[in-house]
Amino acid sequence: MTTYISELDVSLNAAQELDLKQRGFNKINVNLNKGAGGYDIYLWYKNGPLAITKVQVSFNDEMAVGLTKAGYTKIEKDLNAGAGRLACDLNRNTEGNCIHVWLKREEQTYICDVIATDSYGSDSDYFQKGYIRVDEDTNRGAGGAYVFIWYRQTTDPEKALKDLQVSITDSQHQEYQKQDYQRVVVDLNQGTGGNQVFLWYKKRSNQ
Repeated sequence: MTTYISELDVSLNAAQELDLKQRGFNKINVNLNKGAGGYDIYLWYKNGPLAITKVQVSFNDEMAVGLTKAGYTKIEKDLNAGAGRLACDLNRNTEGNCIHVWLKREEQTYICDVIATDSYGSDSDYFQKGYIRVDEDTNRGAGGAYVFIWYRQTTDPEKALKDLQVSITDSQHQEYQKQDYQRVVVDLNQGTGGNQVFLWYKKRSNQ
């Protein structure tokens, strides 16, 4: 029988490591706090018949609300434990090593749609519609709104987006319009007082 990664968990100490090992979990032997001076934190996984299909990260309470409503399961461990860290570099702001989580899908996937949000109110709807949130605020450190880019995937290459561009000036905005790109309506610089920044995409000509 084919098995997949069906459960994820995190250990913060030796006792939790022993418990997860006894429960059949496999340890990814990379300390998520390496160089940060906090606890030794490790990611664990367990194989089973039901695959985990999406993984998201939250770094504030508002981000967690939409995930919970959409049926995501929270790993009740703080990846900042002892370090004062933020995601998505799991060691960001700690002066530790840059640490990222990687995953590989069973089938080749393609991006078929992109959007952006500047508030959290519609998060659960987008998760339920199959969107994946890029868990990085495009306004980080700029003092504007929390702006996130989202995308959906397909296994059909005919539905894949053909190209992505970003405009930061009026002339670029007009040029992409002339080239039949479609604009994501949310300003990625929303609330900062800087130039309007928009994401543009183009679908295949037969769509």
